[in-house]
Amino acid sequence: MNRTPLGDVACSIARATDLFGDAWTALIMRDVLVGVTRFDDLVTDLGISRKVLAARLARLVAEGVLEREPYQDHPPRHHYRPTRKGRELYPVLLALMAWGDRWYSADAGGPPARIHHHACDRDTTPVTVCEHCGGELTLDTTTQLPGPGGRIGPGTRVLAPLIASRALPAEEDPTGAP
Repeated sequence: MNRTPLGDVACSIARATDLFGDAWTALIMRDVLVGVTRFDDLVTDLGISRKVLAARLARLVAEGVLEREPYQDHPPRHHYRPTRKGRELYPVLLALMAWGDRWYSADAGGPPARIHHHACDRDTTPVTVCEHCGGELTLDTTTQLPGPGGRIGPGTRVLAPLIASRALPAEEDPTGAP
């Protein structure tokens, strides 16, 4: 099945989903970020076909999310290491994990993994917070406002005008944008 490319949609979620819109890519990144970095180990862990894995890894490397690092010459073998761009996906995967733990782990006897925070030496549940005040970001505590890259087009024909209607008057806009 061919997927509709979303890279040109004026939405950061659509653009990110264009790369991470299938389960294999998210699971590959989960494994690599936790330390499963060799091709054969990824095949074994995920039960993914070599062809599909090779294609997903090639795309992640091309997008600058992973880099290939040789660890053996004959035959040539590589580790896949996250770049800075790839490492910044970790909180996104933690948020998805927390959501899955909340809504899908009860029948399995609880979450399959725990997140331990080194700074306070405690297990934790990831939350998304405001970079300014530390308050939790939820649907009830936030509003999406228009950004400089917003536009009406494929994937945002209804959404963009809705968000634009929420624009703050110029004197109230903290960015000073008109």
